[in-house]
Amino acid sequence: MALSERLSHYLARKGISYQQIEIAPVSNLDAAVLASGKPQHDFIQPTLLIDINGVVMAVHRFDSTLDMDTLHQFTGRRLQPLTARQTARLFGDCEPGFVPPVGNAWDLQVLIDEDLTTADQVVFSAGTNDTLVVMDGRSFRLALAGAREGHLVIRGQGNGSRGALSLDEVADKLQKLYRLPPMPALALRILRLTANTEATARELAELIEFDPSMTAQIMRYARSALFNYPGQINSVQEAVTRVLGFDRVAHIAMGIASVRAFDVPRGGMLGMDNFWRHSLYCAFLCQSLAARSGRDKGLAYLCGLLHNFGLLLVGHLFPSEFQELNALREINPEASMHSLEQEVFGHSERQDILAVGHGAIGGILHRLWQLPEPVIKAAGMHQHPGYHGEHEEYVLMVQLANALLKEQGIGDEFNPDDIPALTEALGLEPATLALVQEEIQAVATDLDVLASSLAS
Repeated sequence: MALSERLSHYLARKGISYQQIEIAPVSNLDAAVLASGKPQHDFIQPTLLIDINGVVMAVHRFDSTLDMDTLHQFTGRRLQPLTARQTARLFGDCEPGFVPPVGNAWDLQVLIDEDLTTADQVVFSAGTNDTLVVMDGRSFRLALAGAREGHLVIRGQGNGSRGALSLDEVADKLQKLYRLPPMPALALRILRLTANTEATARELAELIEFDPSMTAQIMRYARSALFNYPGQINSVQEAVTRVLGFDRVAHIAMGIASVRAFDVPRGGMLGMDNFWRHSLYCAFLCQSLAARSGRDKGLAYLCGLLHNFGLLLVGHLFPSEFQELNALREINPEASMHSLEQEVFGHSERQDILAVGHGAIGGILHRLWQLPEPVIKAAGMHQHPGYHGEHEEYVLMVQLANALLKEQGIGDEFNPDDIPALTEALGLEPATLALVQEEIQAVATDLDVLASSLAS
């Protein structure tokens, strides 16, 4: 029973008290936790990261996972996990898989999750496969003197690695393994009608009027204070020709019809109520941004409206994981959706498919449904800051709209964005954003009412 040499010397030199627990030799830290008989929430572990400036040790609870996006914001560094070979070289006096979370003993920069700053007791690996260290909170904080403290993790269970499938492979697996919902017949008919440059308002109205529920929703939309139309509106055709226009009616109708393909609960930050609220606000903002930057307003509206369909597909196919993701979103407001999805799906049997994130999943579905290419890109790439490529302007519009909505607490992802860079990339003046935000505030109540009606 022994500590690693450097850890033992460091603790002795600093006069830091601790206890040792002897266990039967085990193969990994998970087995050591089970063998110890100690509560799992007392265990801590290190995650070793590296970039061009050197190695960093992040210390956090055993039952937590680092939020890599938050870590990047906290450090300003693009850190990557150490490989097993790099770790073995650095911790030559430790057995593989049993690195102690006391980076000071190896002269490493240490980051410590804020949850540990008030811990009464911690348990961790001694660097060997048969010994654990128990330390009271005061001694532990002394051992990590000089460490930077911050919120570094996603609260919840699960640690896992992910396969790196290409999007084509993910699309292929999704189609082979799961019964993907086809585009509903009415949505498909509306999509085909919009592709016909000679289609008329009457043809669109006749399609919509086959569905009494959708008819009522389109009429409610046209009569809302969003448009302040002074006269009476008695038919869908009048809503198209006098108030909303062909494209806007077609897009909102297609969105309503498409959502019916999914069975997703209404409640929670990711439920159908908030999905519609987020989507309608984003669509309205994208349309406003497009009008001011010389882009297609109708296409921008559709990009904003449909960009989050991947969440609905995840909720439809994997209800238990969606429920967990919904709960994690509630208790981790600072975490990125990408990190939360990794947390949930990293220990799932579907990890290799779902690790790409809901944005990519939505883009795959949109492609299968043969939606316009800008809509596919906006869905697939809206989680990727700094995107450059095809239909970039529509991706950036969705990103900027989401960034502005985050400031109002609307949406599913609240990590910071570079709003000035997005504004500049779209050729907009900063003053334009203030005007757009005033517009959204003026119609907020009506958008909320409409979102509620669409979700019901």
